[in-house]
Amino acid sequence: MSVDLFAGISVSDYPTALGWYQKLLGGPPAFHPNDVEAVWEVAEHRFLYVEHRPAHAGHALITLFVDDLEERVAGISSRGLEPAKRETYENGVRKITYVDPEGNEIGLGGAPLQ
Repeated sequence: MSVDLFAGISVSDYPTALGWYQKLLGGPPAFHPNDVEAVWEVAEHRFLYVEHRPAHAGHALITLFVDDLEERVAGISSRGLEPAKRETYENGVRKITYVDPEGNEIGLGGAPLQ
């Protein structure tokens, strides 16, 4: 089964969100479908987008599992963002959570350290 994914994050301050997500995701959006949305391709056929929707801002909970967790976290830190929380679950899986200025939570998950 093939799966394409568009995961959306509502924001009230679109210009601030653009800058923050560029730091988190390491570059500019892949495209802007209109004046109130910005879309990043985080993996083939898998997209994360921010949209100016003030009434819904601050309630997103998204986790992306990556195979290079430590490298990504270091890269994000070098761009000026630090995690809000670091967790390691009983099975060893790690989760690093970032919180945007609106309160949306974006987690990065990774396999146990070897």
